[in-house]
Amino acid sequence: MIKKANILVVDDEEIVRLSYARSLASAHCQVEMVSNGQDALQVMGVRPFDVVLLDLLMPGMNGMAVLSTIKRRWPESEVIIITGYPALDTAKEAVSLGAYDYLAKPAGPDDVINATHSAMNHKRWTLRSDPVSSCAAMH
Repeated sequence: MIKKANILVVDDEEIVRLSYARSLASAHCQVEMVSNGQDALQVMGVRPFDVVLLDLLMPGMNGMAVLSTIKRRWPESEVIIITGYPALDTAKEAVSLGAYDYLAKPAGPDDVINATHSAMNHKRWTLRSDPVSSCAAMH
């Protein structure tokens, strides 16, 4: 049986969280949303997520610190950085910390769906375990 892909959206802007969740909503995808890094780590402690869509600039804990913690504690989770302030330096740092992908805002629905689908495929290939559905399967 194929289990639903669990996606966590971490962004301090509600409109952005809702937009990503709407883009990824399907019968094959379970999306949860939080507004900051501390909440992201708390909810990951309850249950890890397959893919995390993570903003870099948020109040409190910044995205790089969250990324580093996620990859250390839940290395099987794929993290996609989505930032309104893209820069080569932060892209390099994100990749070196283990980010799967790095997108610039505004990221359109297709960009979010394609990046998430690719991250899920990468995770499936890397783990070679039970199939996990892709959120893009319904699109």
